[in-house]
Amino acid sequence: MVRPGNEVDAREILQRFRQAAIEQSAEGMTGLYAVEAVHEFPFTRPGVPARLVGRQEIVDFMVANWTVSPLKYESYRTLAIHDTADPNTIIVEQEVVGTSSATGPFLLPNIVVLTVSGGQIAHFRDYVNVFAAGEAIGRPIT
Repeated sequence: MVRPGNEVDAREILQRFRQAAIEQSAEGMTGLYAVEAVHEFPFTRPGVPARLVGRQEIVDFMVANWTVSPLKYESYRTLAIHDTADPNTIIVEQEVVGTSSATGPFLLPNIVVLTVSGGQIAHFRDYVNVFAAGEAIGRPIT
């Protein structure tokens, strides 16, 4: 959906983000994030940063992760999308469906709080289920 002033809304940005993640497209991610964007992982495991600041740091982190991760995202299931008092922010309940070269098929539940500004991601809070992620990569959290 395009909002007044031809600005792309958060739902459209979410769809583009998902596609770039499935394709593991650095170019796609670069075009989605604002220069001063923030991407946070409020729940994280050792070795994973809790906060990335700036488009370049975010995209570099993603590309490095794609290089070493056994996970390949294939699709996303939207469980619910909630609007907030801020029309530029949505809360998304979703599951990532994919295959791990370490463990086979996986389902990775998470919640995202996505804020867009100027048609780009300004703030992305990624509440990944770290226990499910650990199982999928073959390194369960104990």
